[in-house]
Amino acid sequence: MTTPVIRCCKQQLANAEVHVVTKSSFRSVLQNNPYVSKLITFDKDIDEAYAALKKENYDVVIDLHNNLRSRRLKLSLGKKSFTFKKLNVRKLLTVTFKNKNILPDVHIVQRYLKTVESLAVKDDGKGLDYFLSESDKVNTNAISPNLSNGFVALVVGGSYFTKKIPVNKLIEICNASKLPLVLMGGKEDHEIAEQVIAKTTNTFNVCGKFSLNQSASIIQQAAYVISSDTGLMHIASAFNKIIFSLWGNTIPEFGMYPYKPDPKSKILEVENLKCRPCSKLGYGKCPKGHFKCMNEIEVKEIKA
Repeated sequence: MTTPVIRCCKQQLANAEVHVVTKSSFRSVLQNNPYVSKLITFDKDIDEAYAALKKENYDVVIDLHNNLRSRRLKLSLGKKSFTFKKLNVRKLLTVTFKNKNILPDVHIVQRYLKTVESLAVKDDGKGLDYFLSESDKVNTNAISPNLSNGFVALVVGGSYFTKKIPVNKLIEICNASKLPLVLMGGKEDHEIAEQVIAKTTNTFNVCGKFSLNQSASIIQQAAYVISSDTGLMHIASAFNKIIFSLWGNTIPEFGMYPYKPDPKSKILEVENLKCRPCSKLGYGKCPKGHFKCMNEIEVKEIKA
């Protein structure tokens, strides 16, 4: 979701070099991005990158993270900086009082772009970027020849339990689909996908079998994508896919809903649930024990 800032800075600032600092685990997200002049990564702590960064003698530092680590980096480099303004207090109040009106009706991408507004960088309206190399591209026939006439990418994974689509709901989605489904997630989601496959037909489990960029290639080829609030949902946005996004304990009003997906996309959620949102991130289990925010979502609207 920071890629519009990278692209707009590169294209709109004369002779700009855009260097990006990120964790090594996220290198693949940007390694093929033509707007990134240099990608600098670290494994555990930003200290690992200090020496390389100081040698560059940057004109400007753009901090889109605004955490303790990025503040240390800005202090170390001692350069003019522009910092993303977080909404942590408003989010906390929203979680506490369950009042969505506390939050501004602005996507986080637009707020990232506002960070560089004083540099005369403007939104070009082109949405998110995700670039793949030829070696990243997956031949889906290798998963199954049944996918050759179209398939649905169904993301079963998620960073927290309360963001994930429950197994019973996954089964309901699969059994209603006219197209075969590819179940996607990490190695930790493999067993969940197997539970779904045991009670459905024409479903294929690729959880943990592909790299992030290879998973992005599968998303790119899908007829449409079904996901909860996940990174793959945002990758699907970058490819302008039709996205059916299911929202559990988090809410779209936090500003991280699909950005500029296909207009046929839909957000599915349980409105006016008194316990929602219960967190700005998520939990390992439903604090109330009923998980109504996911279990009561109507999935009959999922059709393209």
